[in-house]
Amino acid sequence: MARTRLELTWANKDRALIPTEHGRYGYTWVDPRDPRYCEVRPLVLGEQVTGQQAPKDDAGHYTERADLPPQSDNLLIHGESGDVLEALTLVPELAEQYVGQVKCVYIDPPFNTAQTFANYEDNLEHSIWLTMMRDRLLHLRTLLSDDGSIWVHLDDVEVHRMRVLMDEVFGACNFVAEVVWQKAYSPRNDAPGFSVDQDIILVYSKHPDWRSNRLPRLASRDALYNSVDGDRRPWISADPAAPSAHRNQLWVYAIQNPITGDLIYPATGRCWGQNQDTMHSILEEWDVPYRREVIADADRRAQIAGVPTTEVRQGVPALLVDIPLEEAANRAQERYKMGTWPDLYFTKKGKGGIKRKRYLDSVSASRAPQTLWLHEDVGHNRSAKHEIGLLFPNSHPFSTPKPERLLERVIHIATNPGDVVLDVFAGSGTTAAVAQKMGRRWVTCELVEDTLERFTRPRLEKVVRGEDPGGVTSVAGERVAADGVDLPEGVSAEDAQAFTSLLNKVIKADPDGTLATDPAVKRLKALTKTVKTKPALNWRGGGGFTTATLAPPVFDYDPDLQLVTLTEHATGPTLIRSVAANLGFRLTPEHPHFHGVKNRMRLVIVEGTVTEDTALDLAGHLAAGEGLTIAALGREEGVQEALRRAARGVRVLHVPDDLFRHGGTAAEEETA
Repeated sequence: MARTRLELTWANKDRALIPTEHGRYGYTWVDPRDPRYCEVRPLVLGEQVTGQQAPKDDAGHYTERADLPPQSDNLLIHGESGDVLEALTLVPELAEQYVGQVKCVYIDPPFNTAQTFANYEDNLEHSIWLTMMRDRLLHLRTLLSDDGSIWVHLDDVEVHRMRVLMDEVFGACNFVAEVVWQKAYSPRNDAPGFSVDQDIILVYSKHPDWRSNRLPRLASRDALYNSVDGDRRPWISADPAAPSAHRNQLWVYAIQNPITGDLIYPATGRCWGQNQDTMHSILEEWDVPYRREVIADADRRAQIAGVPTTEVRQGVPALLVDIPLEEAANRAQERYKMGTWPDLYFTKKGKGGIKRKRYLDSVSASRAPQTLWLHEDVGHNRSAKHEIGLLFPNSHPFSTPKPERLLERVIHIATNPGDVVLDVFAGSGTTAAVAQKMGRRWVTCELVEDTLERFTRPRLEKVVRGEDPGGVTSVAGERVAADGVDLPEGVSAEDAQAFTSLLNKVIKADPDGTLATDPAVKRLKALTKTVKTKPALNWRGGGGFTTATLAPPVFDYDPDLQLVTLTEHATGPTLIRSVAANLGFRLTPEHPHFHGVKNRMRLVIVEGTVTEDTALDLAGHLAAGEGLTIAALGREEGVQEALRRAARGVRVLHVPDDLFRHGGTAAEEETA
């Protein structure tokens, strides 16, 4: 029986979509062989926008990121995302740069919520939306590097379908995470049912062995470490046991408490986390000698290991106090009072179970990314609107912009400086703006010309020219203890500030007004006084980008006649670029005779009818071992046969007949 896999099915899944209206989300179903779908439209490069990195100010505060070299190898493209992705993957010059080179794809596609926003259409029917996304995901997978990842930002309308679609395109084994972003922090009371607080970001990798960059440790976590025993190294209490007791039965045994005499075992299913020699050595740091002795506890050890008593490891000794218990208790209690306890210690002032000291300086300075992203960490919709409002104060351009800190986290986790970030639904340009500020290269495109000219491009110009002070350009100052203040053990600067804030509220509410002058209250405020350091600058401007547009379509198709035709754009450089791209040739504008090359094959585009003499003359310019493809709008009768006799390795193609083969009918089409 053939193996099958789970996949998502929808109406017209085997069909393709072509735009029906320039600059808007309107589509028509066609056969996948339709030339209007198959045509590769190359990019036409425009002007370069550049900026200078500002010098450092001696009085300024800067992060390490401010020293990253600004990137200039960036592309801002005006065009439909599907056509742009085809250009990036199929035009040889672009494919050399981007296929397998993109480290991170972040896309915030139309959510398909049946709403129409001011700057883009968002009302695509499910099957159209899925086909549109399927085609783009296939190209995006091709562009991703082997260690790359894709992040798809959605709300709850299509996320469940997208998850299955991405399993199909990328493989379920490459699912990484479903990130929940808290986009709102207060309820919308006009919501008919629930007020939705979150969006979802689906994360997939190119290969299953993908690894994320880690995030810095949280100061709030560090504040949990203290030194209740006077140890100079802050620590927290940790479990001294580890899992897999059934496989490590030599590490399942009793340890005697030197004060109470109780026998202490690891919890069910767990074993001690270090070998018995190490455990023995640490326990004797309590100034109490221990001995190893086999005792009748097979039933207890079997229960912990999860095996029958008859199968439990025999002859595993316990660690027992080796002096009279009263003497051991006195020694242990004196050692307890001395402080700076051994790494294994007994709780409840020495009378409880065993814990291990985990030291702050022994834990990693970084942490694994978590899947819940709260608004205080990465921003929310309102903060994003505020950022856009500062850039464009006289307009309200976007209903659902994304905050720069959200993209900062995505790009930090997924990339390193110099890597390529791709976003084919640019919108306000947040992804590219943040990538530029983080020293990454980027490619982005926007469908709607008005959006690109009024918002996307001006924003990115401000970024490279150092005229965008908002977002992640700077990082807020840290709250620290004031000069001369040593905060109590385990109290962070944030804790102290919160305490002072609450204390001030209590003082304000005091009906007698005496608390404000109370010496004890003043002392409390002095002991917990904090200040905030100056903001540090992440970005000093610099770098740049190149603008580009999709070349106009050169080929059209009449479904009634099943005839491929040329458009009014099929002339001059536009014709040459298009034919070369659709045949997979790299352009060679520097060559005096030929327009393109692919391996050892040269290309010439003839805007007219090619004759035998013309063809032979062109063939005469070939180097040894080279072939020639002549793509012409017309060809003299018998020219191909004549070339077979006179010049080997030369072929003549008719444009457009020999570029596309299509067998569809007009009846197969329907407008979506």
